[in-house]
Amino acid sequence: MIKKIEFYLSLIIARGAYLGIKLLNRTSGTSFVGMLTLKICPDFLGQCSKYINKKIITVTGTNGKSTTSGLIAHILETANQKVIHNLKGANMLTGVANVFALSIKPLRRFDYAVIESDEAYLTKLYDYMKSDYLVVTNLFRDQLDRYGELNTTANFIKDAIDKNPDLKLILNADDPIVATFNRTKYAVFYGFESVEYDCSYEHKSNAPSEVFNCSCGTPLEYTKQFFAQEGHYFCNHCGCKRPKCNYPADVKVFNDYSIITVKNRDIPIEFKVNLAGLYNAYNALAAIALGFERGLNQEEIQKALDSYHAIFGRTEKRIINGNPAIIQLIKNPTGASEVLKTVDLNSNIVIAINDNYADGRDISWLWDSDFEQLKEAKKLVITSGTRANDMALRLKYAGIPQEKIVIESNIKKAIDKATMQGKTTILPSYTALLKIARDK
Repeated sequence: MIKKIEFYLSLIIARGAYLGIKLLNRTSGTSFVGMLTLKICPDFLGQCSKYINKKIITVTGTNGKSTTSGLIAHILETANQKVIHNLKGANMLTGVANVFALSIKPLRRFDYAVIESDEAYLTKLYDYMKSDYLVVTNLFRDQLDRYGELNTTANFIKDAIDKNPDLKLILNADDPIVATFNRTKYAVFYGFESVEYDCSYEHKSNAPSEVFNCSCGTPLEYTKQFFAQEGHYFCNHCGCKRPKCNYPADVKVFNDYSIITVKNRDIPIEFKVNLAGLYNAYNALAAIALGFERGLNQEEIQKALDSYHAIFGRTEKRIINGNPAIIQLIKNPTGASEVLKTVDLNSNIVIAINDNYADGRDISWLWDSDFEQLKEAKKLVITSGTRANDMALRLKYAGIPQEKIVIESNIKKAIDKATMQGKTTILPSYTALLKIARDK
């Protein structure tokens, strides 16, 4: 009885706190309300599960969590399902609690919860809320000061999986670390059999490629390597290899979209995805696989893909100061390098890098990212944020003429300077993105 009182009291206070935040315009409100809710009712998330009638779906991985979970939520909503989803990407416990606290009502129920979770917080989430599905996108080196090396991050996810006895896994077969997570659980795999490009940008990357070892300690070899460690790998020593896919696909990547042909029970089904880059094709394939697992058909999934709009800095399109702008989050070497391939070199470019806790204090990843892709930039390249000077130095060594590099540490001023002059590409780190969301 006491827990129930705490739960309903936390809902009332959460709504009051959120109203105060909006009136004062002090914050985006994506985590504070959740933090307050968990203080009042520590078991808040555990009690939220009863408000989900069908399934709880969690999504984790280094890159693509927000886009993949956003696509999954939109596919389910387009199929007339009621979905609760942490749309704004606040993916620690406070962020998840935030969206439930502001969405739940005593007599309101949802069909699905789609929860994007930070890799390190997934195991904590599962302490309170069990999940029916876990979609894992990829594992790349990311924020070494927060996560450590890849094995540490992988162990976070493995520990979470072990806590969830009935969990079904949807795994990227092309990632040699992610593909090992099926050892104790039911799993289905998705991946690309072939990748073809028909676009104006250079699809190869100059970023350094890490060597991945098989669990037996032997370096993996590849028959096909799409980017970073993603591809068709095998071990000459123990015979370990990429698993056979339940949802194998071929993809043709164009400038602004991709055509993905997915086999579902050996029947090829074609989808058009209106998002740029191979990395987004992977995100879409993960979402399509989940849709098939839930019994949705081509028409239902394609309808959702057609109406999906990128969110919160993930290939997000806006009009700023009367001119078009595209905002793409960058936060680690592999993700940044893939985004940099797709940048319109005829646009003004703003790169806003902060080194706050949520960004990761260690900015050495800038030197492993393929900023050489910007060498032929035709207009200004403005660096901003707390690490504007470091970013400008990186661009100098990438071969960008110094007369094109402008340093403006104030992010708002940097974006205004660029967008006043025409089309702009904005590449922010995470907390820089949050500031842009508040200011624009």
